[in-house]
Order: sequence, then C-alpha cells, then structure tokens
Amino acid sequence: MPRLVFIEPDGARKEVEAPSGLSILEIAHRNGIDIEGACEGSMACSTCHVIVDPEWYGRLEEPSEDEEDMLDLAFGLTPTSRLGCQIVITEEFDGLTVTLPAETVNLFSG
Repeated sequence: MPRLVFIEPDGARKEVEAPSGLSILEIAHRNGIDIEGACEGSMACSTCHVIVDPEWYGRLEEPSEDEEDMLDLAFGLTPTSRLGCQIVITEEFDGLTVTLPAETVNLFSG
C-alpha cells in the first residue's frame, strides 16, 4: 500500500498508509492529521491547502482552473501549493510528501 508523508507546521513528520483512490484530505482525516476541509472536498474553500514537496510536484496532474482560483484564497501560497481534496493517491505516489501550512483561511460559510 502506498505511504504518504505529512510534515506538520511544527516540523513533525507523520507517515501513514495511503489507500489508492483516496484523496490527501480523506487520508488526513482517517489518520487524525489536522487538515480542516471545511467544504468536505467539494473545492469550495482552501482549508485543505497543502504544500507538495518540489520533488513530487511535477509528477502530479496540473491543477484545474477552479483549483487555482481556490488556491488564490489560501494563506501562505507557494509555487507547489495544491488542494488536498484534488490529489487522489495511486501506487505511483508512494512516498509523496506534503507540508501543512501554519495557518488556513476559512471563507466557507456553507
């Protein structure tokens, strides 16, 4: 089974099992990782913002225009920022590493 590595804001590293077919957001929630996901993965907020390790970023599909629009609302945006709800794990992503930003902005009111 693929493994996913989360780097928490304090620098702590947590490696978890990452079943294929689940998003980073879903995997985080299953493993008690502190990612909000206020819109429950419907891409209506930026609270599942993660920073993908640069070594992995180029292996991912390009973000959609809608995802880029939501990312514009994220706190601490970087060139390798993505929404965790939009990255679905497959076997080829074994070892994918993402960093959680220090803060998130929740503009979701729904």
